[in-house]
Amino acid sequence: MTSGAAEQQSLARVPAEDVVEHLIREMTLEEKLAQLVGVWVNASTHGDSVAPLQSQMAGDARSWEEVIANGLGQITRMYGTVPVDPAEGARRLAAAQEQIMAASRFGIPAQVHEECLAGLAAWKATAFPVPLAWGATFNPGLVRQMAQRIGTSMRGLGIHQGLAPVLDVVRDLRWGRVEETIGEDPYLVGTLATAYVQGLESTGVVATLKHFVGYSASGAGRNHAPVSMGPRELADVMLPPFEMAIRHGGARSVMHAYTDVDGVPAAGNRALLTGLLREEWGFGGTVVADYFGVAFLNVTHGVAADSGDAAALALTAGVDVELPTVNCFGEPLLALVRDGKVDGKVVDTALRRVLRQKQELGLLSPDFSAVPAWLSGPFELDPAEDRELAREVATQSLVLLSNQARADGPALPLPQRGSLAVLGPLADDPFAMLGCYSFDAHVGASHPEVPMGISVPSVAAAALQRFPSVAVSVTGNCEASSEHQIAEACAVAASVDTCVVVVGDNAGLFGRGTSGEGNDAADLRLPGDQHWMLDRVLTACADSGTRAVVVVLSGRPYALGDFADRADAIVQGFFPGEDGAAALWDVLTGVVNPSGKLPVSVPRSPGGQPGTYLHSRLAGATQVSALDPSPLFGFGHGLSYTDFSLADHRCGAPTMSTSDSVTISCTVTNTGSRSGAEIVQLYLEDPVGEVVRPVRELIGYARVELAAGSSAEVEFTVHADRTSFTGLDLARVVTPGLVKLHVSTSSTSDAATHEVILHGERRIVGFDREMLTPAEVRPA
Repeated sequence: MTSGAAEQQSLARVPAEDVVEHLIREMTLEEKLAQLVGVWVNASTHGDSVAPLQSQMAGDARSWEEVIANGLGQITRMYGTVPVDPAEGARRLAAAQEQIMAASRFGIPAQVHEECLAGLAAWKATAFPVPLAWGATFNPGLVRQMAQRIGTSMRGLGIHQGLAPVLDVVRDLRWGRVEETIGEDPYLVGTLATAYVQGLESTGVVATLKHFVGYSASGAGRNHAPVSMGPRELADVMLPPFEMAIRHGGARSVMHAYTDVDGVPAAGNRALLTGLLREEWGFGGTVVADYFGVAFLNVTHGVAADSGDAAALALTAGVDVELPTVNCFGEPLLALVRDGKVDGKVVDTALRRVLRQKQELGLLSPDFSAVPAWLSGPFELDPAEDRELAREVATQSLVLLSNQARADGPALPLPQRGSLAVLGPLADDPFAMLGCYSFDAHVGASHPEVPMGISVPSVAAAALQRFPSVAVSVTGNCEASSEHQIAEACAVAASVDTCVVVVGDNAGLFGRGTSGEGNDAADLRLPGDQHWMLDRVLTACADSGTRAVVVVLSGRPYALGDFADRADAIVQGFFPGEDGAAALWDVLTGVVNPSGKLPVSVPRSPGGQPGTYLHSRLAGATQVSALDPSPLFGFGHGLSYTDFSLADHRCGAPTMSTSDSVTISCTVTNTGSRSGAEIVQLYLEDPVGEVVRPVRELIGYARVELAAGSSAEVEFTVHADRTSFTGLDLARVVTPGLVKLHVSTSSTSDAATHEVILHGERRIVGFDREMLTPAEVRPA
């Protein structure tokens, strides 16, 4: 019997509750460090990258046998690095796991992680809408259901951890990763991200919250740029979604951000990763590095002298696992621990968290099998029920921004008669549906010889399935159109009754697109020649009397002020996934009544950024500046094909103590002729604070679905904790005084305002405070 086999048999006799401590006692230092790293098996060191500086940093000169000789903590993206058939990927993964278990003394398999931000990022897997589209649904239940389906697919493939969701709150719309976020409001981000975490974790997959913290506020919207943010903004805007997803979602992993905040990189910030996250919040899961983030402490931040220094800084700060591969936690850290420059107890602390998580996942169980039960049969990664769900998420995410009245009625829904054209750079482009973390955009675009693994109809292709005749005119691509192409489009537009013009983004990575990681924008003008093209086409439509419908399919909102009064209707979609085109035509033709609401504001002009609705008085329009940053369409805006009234507004009491609750209620009635859904939104205004407070902030919302003529009562329960903020002493406090609670259908449209006076002592609250505003919807 080999020593490894003997150790494995010995381990099998250890009581389950003692296994982790037994391993920590028995492991050599080399075996311990092997559990704290991942290996990127299929990573390329040349060609297109899917991680920053990948070509410079992904190489490992050791053989596979040398890498796994002492065990292995994680396998990085077995399915999500190159196109691989799911069955073949599962066979490769099972073989790799068996090799890892056989090579090391204790037979511990690796934890396997993948990206799953817009569905599992694997070839042939369902491409769901991007997180910004989730935000537009204002529907946590639907997001939870989606995450459950994604997690089920992941577990079936032997994947244990998903690198999602993104909880960054948008602060600058020019940032390329806006599409990966849920929106510009921390409560919306927190509640929907929590729902995603709940769905993923319910399947046994570890959800990884990213990016902790402040990443989305990088200077000038540039990826990896420094963050100049004070502790109050960090605490009140950036941290609450993470608090919510840990406390109410049960997330078991956190990924540190790439950026530094006020000169301190997150990967080396012990006050953040240990003091706040673990000691104050009580988080017991693992902290994993964003790809190459430990090495970046030396390479890009300059706070570490070399790889060993970076390893020591990150490990002592609270980073448990180096991803995606071994740069710092291998030989450099090994030498420091042997020389006594890093305490071995710090290694044990990280190892304990890693092994406990592996035990939760069943990876320390004697009967663990690396071979999935289905491997001898088919495994469908894009089943009909997932595609149907992706379409439902897309449908609820589409936002009707404007709908002008014409002589024959509103521009939308489209009439059943008349000729139709679909124009623009994205008219016949399936990639208009996919965000940068959808596999075919993320990886597949670098493998043009491999067909898309799923069916992704374009807007024009979906139209041709519904209409007997559609004129299609493609005006180049997102970044360039020729004069000939634009002239042809104008001629087509002038020859039909209705013209649908499709503009927006192509997602990609690090310059390979107009939206996505590394694709930051100088301003919010439509990319490339699209502004010019759209201006020309709308002029042609006006001259000929053609109904002009503008569809924006993008990863960020763009300035539409020059077109709002010229287009008969505008529909905004945020990379709506594989069946997004079908969902779009459902909305355009009235098969489905639109219900999406903006998770980010749509600006009027390309400049005036950064700016979100969540701002102080001085950040809004004032008499002392000629520049008006007011949006064209505010956060929470979205129209319907029916009408809703909000009436019978009630406030439970005019006063409450600083530790009490008050109820706010109203009756919502569908006064129109067809069924639909309204999102009732509740905003807080604190007119006089001990520090500057936002003009308003979302503290509650409820999706209300009503048949024509029916009503429902909506009741919010607002605890005084929901008025809390970071005070002068940097403690989170509830203070006495007047607050205003606005019942609204958008951040710019109030139906009623209730004034409530809080009385009593100034209270300090913390992680155990009430973070949610429960909303009850019941028939009226």
